[in-house]
Amino acid sequence: MGILAGELLGIDLPRMDKRLLGIAETDGCTVDGISVATGCRVGRRTLRIEDYGKVAATFVDTQSGIARRVVARPDSRQFAQKYSNGQQDLWKVQLSAYQHMTANELFKVQNVSLRVPLERLISRPGKLTLCQHCGEEIMNEREMIIEGRTLCRACAGENYYVVHALTQVIFER
Repeated sequence: MGILAGELLGIDLPRMDKRLLGIAETDGCTVDGISVATGCRVGRRTLRIEDYGKVAATFVDTQSGIARRVVARPDSRQFAQKYSNGQQDLWKVQLSAYQHMTANELFKVQNVSLRVPLERLISRPGKLTLCQHCGEEIMNEREMIIEGRTLCRACAGENYYVVHALTQVIFER
């Protein structure tokens, strides 16, 4: 996926700069492959995970703003069978076949545009503010202004967790 995206966008890979932004639609091994092939990393803020449970990713040239979404074709497993050479182990068949199959047999590509401005996704590293409800730090312009108050996404209602009790764990050395 990543190698194909580099070819489509005309970008040499892997990248060590912030020229390429990857947005993966799963959180599994696909992300590892994207990271190795492209140089995009979560810690470098050049790889984001939007877990839709799909083997798909969007790659954005941050200089031009051009974006391509690469999706694994659901019928690629059937295509892999013609490369089986009598092998019965499905995993081995797919592993071998995926090394020889064409990009067209493996993926479909879509020209896309982002719903969220690229500048908002990338933001400005190092910008910090405090949530006026929980008091926790909010980094990289991820705060929300609700009724004039600066809130983190969790306090604004976009949290993935529920706090059951106010507790503080203290570690002694």
